[in-house]
Amino acid sequence: MAAPGAARRAPHELDTSWEGVAEWYDDLVDERGSDYHRNIVIPGALRLLGNVRHKRVLDVACGQGVLCRELKRLGASVVGIDSSPALIEQARRRSGTSASAGLRSLERLDPNAPISFFVVDARDLDNATGGDGSPPGRTSLFARRSYDAVCCILSIQNIDPIGPVFAGVARLLRPSGCLVIVMLHPAFRAIGQTAWGWDERQRRQFRRVDGYLTPGESAVRIRPGADPALTTLTFHRPLQSYFHELAAAGLMVDALEEWPSHRRSPPSPRAAEEDRARREIPLFLGLRARKPAGA
Repeated sequence: MAAPGAARRAPHELDTSWEGVAEWYDDLVDERGSDYHRNIVIPGALRLLGNVRHKRVLDVACGQGVLCRELKRLGASVVGIDSSPALIEQARRRSGTSASAGLRSLERLDPNAPISFFVVDARDLDNATGGDGSPPGRTSLFARRSYDAVCCILSIQNIDPIGPVFAGVARLLRPSGCLVIVMLHPAFRAIGQTAWGWDERQRRQFRRVDGYLTPGESAVRIRPGADPALTTLTFHRPLQSYFHELAAAGLMVDALEEWPSHRRSPPSPRAAEEDRARREIPLFLGLRARKPAGA
């Protein structure tokens, strides 16, 4: 079922992988993540997840594995998937594992073993094999009710369509299991539709919003000066689209948080007002959706 106002797509109609910008992203995020990861995103995601010790957690669109390593440190058994082979290779390198260390069975995951990473399109989890040649969707890595929790951190807005992702996650989750999603706040951080503004008369900083309800996609330049052709796709959707697709997959939202930036302006006549606006208008949105106990 498509979200209101959204165009329907086949799961593989559009390539949304970050394969072409994997090197740039690895340099940007580094070993422990950006300052946003360290100060806002990872602490917020872990708060929504709750205790992960001895839990089985799947990180969807895991990138180079920043959250996976933190989950592992906290005692979870972790599998990370991403559609970019280059990012999965970087995740393995930074996490001390390799392609040959990939495990076929969650039952054999050792708390002291390396994290397992696989190249998988999140929009096609039903046909995922775990890279071991087993029949699609039938390895215990991607079997029904295999995971206590699933995460999708700062990546859902780079995936389209989202309906197949949520449907696949719902199949993988155990009853009462949860999906935690963190995204740029769609109401205030839509590419090309929102921007900071300054009211000289009131001496106030404000966030301008030119559009919100209409879904759309934008090509974002990664290095405008060095390589203007290097872009990624981002997809704007209003919150109702996410809630609609989650409900269609049988997942019910039970928590939603809005997180402002932790950054502060350098000393200037506008610094205090810029900091006020930054604290007041959220940068990220985190939500948790749960699979019903009887499902």
